[in-house]
Amino acid sequence: MTIRLLLADDQPLIRAGFRMFVDPEPDFEVVGEAGTGREAVELARTARADVVLMDIRMPDMDGIEATRRIAASDDLAGVRVLVLTTFENDDNVVLALRAGASGFLGKQVEPADLIHAVRVVAAGEALLSPTATRGLISHFLTQPSTVALPEAPALGALSDREREVLTLVALGLSNDDIAARLYLSPLTVKTHVNRTMTKLGVRDRAQLVVLAYQSGLVRAGEPQP
Repeated sequence: MTIRLLLADDQPLIRAGFRMFVDPEPDFEVVGEAGTGREAVELARTARADVVLMDIRMPDMDGIEATRRIAASDDLAGVRVLVLTTFENDDNVVLALRAGASGFLGKQVEPADLIHAVRVVAAGEALLSPTATRGLISHFLTQPSTVALPEAPALGALSDREREVLTLVALGLSNDDIAARLYLSPLTVKTHVNRTMTKLGVRDRAQLVVLAYQSGLVRAGEPQP
């Protein structure tokens, strides 16, 4: 399967650098480059991108607003946004996750890690390590924001098993880790995660994590069960 990639950064040199890394990959195709957030939104639609590498600080429209518009558009439901930032603890990363980003990378990322990240996000996973998940969500809970996730049904729509899986997802466990913890197969865990996303009306794992904390199902600083 070919992953159609859009590069959004206001610096041509940065875009050229990322393109140099991804062009040799046989399953990647760069379908466009954007220098502003507004261009990124338009190109995500017209170029039919699968993943957008999105810088946060861009003219005309910043990467956070561009991410929000992509995530809110029914026409772009399959598009995943991978945020790029100079500082991985930037407050704007939290806002980007709220806006619908599937993960984030520092611009100093190694080429192999960039390639891996694009594939992870394209597959619908969230690019958040357990440490990053807990740290970002803890920060997220203490920061006011005008950017909100779409309204989701109450957690009462979930089965007991789905709530259990959601809790472990929010604590940063991978599907394989959850499978080992609950004595399930990874495929069964993936099915539970996908059903939970459908019931809660979210696009990917990153938004599941945010909703789990936002709803109070999991609390910042809570130890793993």
